[in-house]
Amino acid sequence: MFIQKSSISCVHIYCGDGKGKTSAALGLAVRAAGRGRKVLIVRFLKREDSGEVPALRIIPGIKVIACDQEFGFVFRMSDKERAEAAKYYQQQFEKACKDAIRENYDVLILDEILAACNYGMVQEKDVIHFLKNRPLGLEVALTGRDPSGDLLACADYVSEIQMRKHPYEKGVPARKGIEF
Repeated sequence: MFIQKSSISCVHIYCGDGKGKTSAALGLAVRAAGRGRKVLIVRFLKREDSGEVPALRIIPGIKVIACDQEFGFVFRMSDKERAEAAKYYQQQFEKACKDAIRENYDVLILDEILAACNYGMVQEKDVIHFLKNRPLGLEVALTGRDPSGDLLACADYVSEIQMRKHPYEKGVPARKGIEF
């Protein structure tokens, strides 16, 4: 099904310390795919064992770029591991941008890109440059915590998800199928 590109496209930021930032962005992906739009999802700083990944991969119109290398938690990385991870994630970001343009995607979701920028794994200036120069009709969603003022200035939507209460505070670990 051919969907005419809109002349209006927006940048979404889903941020905050609450649960649901990725879920909000993936809801956008499912809605777009349900209307015949092409969606590209790129995940940063996450493992591939999260329950949504196999489900998303079977939805027509959605492509998830695999994170085929794992580096663990940034705060546990050696300097060498941090440098390797930064090189990898920067390349993932650059590939995602090129693929989104070359393959004429309608929606690009950069999941946890804000954390990748905050940790120096992806250069924020490159993200901002892409957002300001993206193709007409490419909707982009960014997720994570603590977006900079410069990233916020690029956004049309900013939704902050605030944690008021979380089972983790009571020692309940992340549960398969609920938190991942």
